[in-house]
Amino acid sequence: MGMRETYTEELIRLAEKDDRICVLDADLQVGHGTKAFGDKFPERCINAGVAEANMVGIAAGLSAGGKIPFAETFGCFAARRAFDQFFLSGNYAQQNVKLLGSDPGVMAEYNGGTHMPLEDLSMMRAIPGLVIVSPSDPVSVKGLMEQIAYHEGCVYIRMPRKAEQEIHAEGTKFKLGKGVVLKDGTDLTIIATGFAMMPEAVKSAEMLAEKGIKAAVIDMHTIKPLDEELVLEYAKKTGMIVTMENHQTKGGLGGAVAEYLSTEYPTPVLRMGVREKFGQVGTKDFLMDDYGITAAKMVPEIEAYYKARKA
Repeated sequence: MGMRETYTEELIRLAEKDDRICVLDADLQVGHGTKAFGDKFPERCINAGVAEANMVGIAAGLSAGGKIPFAETFGCFAARRAFDQFFLSGNYAQQNVKLLGSDPGVMAEYNGGTHMPLEDLSMMRAIPGLVIVSPSDPVSVKGLMEQIAYHEGCVYIRMPRKAEQEIHAEGTKFKLGKGVVLKDGTDLTIIATGFAMMPEAVKSAEMLAEKGIKAAVIDMHTIKPLDEELVLEYAKKTGMIVTMENHQTKGGLGGAVAEYLSTEYPTPVLRMGVREKFGQVGTKDFLMDDYGITAAKMVPEIEAYYKARKA
């Protein structure tokens, strides 16, 4: 199954046991795959229409009434349009809203630059106490959903709609706030997040290995709170960190890693991501190539940076 199908399946599983679980959509039940939830639990599924800020306000009200609401819309609207409501009615009011922002970064594809959130992580990271999760495949969605639901407080979930791939073996254990080591290495560490970047991280490690550079690969599915213990362990072990994200290089995963290491254990950090560009119309493959976030584009820069640091 894809990520949205796994997401809905897990919502239904949780809702069968807990009548507090409810879902709000901004006219995207079909697009998000949550129509199946609405068919099974019509009294617990609200289509707020194209009124994203209002949807988040309703979700906060449901939370205040003891429910566990999952509110869903495109990432551009979840972050830019509904930020004030999520900040104040959700987080400041200490509610329990789970907000999903779909089609992050280049995953918006043909919806173009207006619908392409390349800055949502930097916005959300600034909210005190907010947990930010960016799963990379259906296995990680399945492994994290129950923890997301029962985390006391707001959560921002960054997830594409149309996504099927295998990064993690079935049965892999996940824990909010704890990264997963996919590959060990001794020369540098690649820390990546999300559906778009994890395959590129794995490919990059394979290409670097052909050049005699042994790279570790970590799936940092939880961006906040950052797994500082794991970051520090691999900074000490390899002496160089490369971050990869489907987001601006400022304020996202790379920013979180660099901020932490700059005070705790100064380490060279090369941040790979979108660099000072707006979104545009195109396929995922075209956009990733144009923004330089494919393994083919990143590996030469990583190799040059590694050799310069070693020299």
